Amino acid sequence: WTWLQAIYKALVLLVIACPCALVISTPVTVVSALAAAARRGILIKGGTYLEEARRLKAVALDKTGTVTEGKPKLVDSVLVDTSGNEATVFTIAASIAGRSDHPVSKAIAEGLKGPQGEVGDFAALPGRGVQATHAGQAYVLGNHRLIEERGLCTPSLEAELKRHEEAGRTVTLLASDKAVLALFAVADTIKESSQAAVAELRALGVVPVMLTGDNAATAKAIGAHAGIDDVRGNLLPEEKLDAVKAMQQRYGAAAMTGDGINDAPALAQADIGFAMGGAGTDTAMEAADVVIMNDDLRRIPETIRLSRRAHAVLWQNITLALGIKGVFFVLAVFGSATMWMAVFADMGASLLVVANGLRLLRSA
Repeated sequence: WTWLQAIYKALVLLVIACPCALVISTPVTVVSALAAAARRGILIKGGTYLEEARRLKAVALDKTGTVTEGKPKLVDSVLVDTSGNEATVFTIAASIAGRSDHPVSKAIAEGLKGPQGEVGDFAALPGRGVQATHAGQAYVLGNHRLIEERGLCTPSLEAELKRHEEAGRTVTLLASDKAVLALFAVADTIKESSQAAVAELRALGVVPVMLTGDNAATAKAIGAHAGIDDVRGNLLPEEKLDAVKAMQQRYGAAAMTGDGINDAPALAQADIGFAMGGAGTDTAMEAADVVIMNDDLRRIPETIRLSRRAHAVLWQNITLALGIKGVFFVLAVFGSATMWMAVFADMGASLLVVANGLRLLRSA
């Protein structure tokens, strides 16, 4: 070889060896997938969570605001302590419920439509209800579990609770330190998209599980309507967290979907946390890795499918980049490659992987 030939061949090898296509193959694919998800109202907080979504084997779903509309309505109000004045008792309930931002409490406050008085010492009881004082008297407005813990349940009350719970209603009770004063039954409707979302998850080989702080009977009724077999009710925030840990041990990779403060620990623990962006709290969206802006559960299987497709395109790009480089490198070693071939192996391969990665945007 003359010096000119040697320098020419060296330049050809140098251009072919440039790793531009290989370096750009991953980020262009990930960014395209993130943009495609954003167009569908799915905000993913980074490529790591996009890539992890394809590994999910189980998804835990909260009930209120996630599987259901999260817009419950008061359907029945019962004065349990007949020695009390109904108007006074319902005013106390409306006053306490009006201070809470929980959907069930809002439904009670709106359903009673009565005058509201001043309450003090208001505090949330996570997974149970709320407590406050009215006219110097302490009251709690909470679920069946809270009343059981305070030892205020009676056989007649249990029978009334069972009747409402088997009908798929969420029951909230107003109680003083000594007795249960009133019972409020709230009904929520299941989202139209929930059944389709559960069916799509099953088709993808992902197991749906419902985790809720609501009573077991109501949870099973809603779960059966949505097509979810594994339903767990009466869960406190820490128990939801433990349930997600157990799912991770059993299935490998598990996700959590929720919208409330009670869901935040489980959202943070899950491999991927999905938060409802429309009706969700700031705490839930902060703890989650993915925010679904339109609260449509079908976006979860869409995310999994997009993750799997992005993974396939990513490997296509890597194979394409390395394959083109390998072919032209062999040609260059045997003296058959020219500079234009080297330019194609470099810029041509880069353009090919970019175009292949951008295909993820077409179905957005």
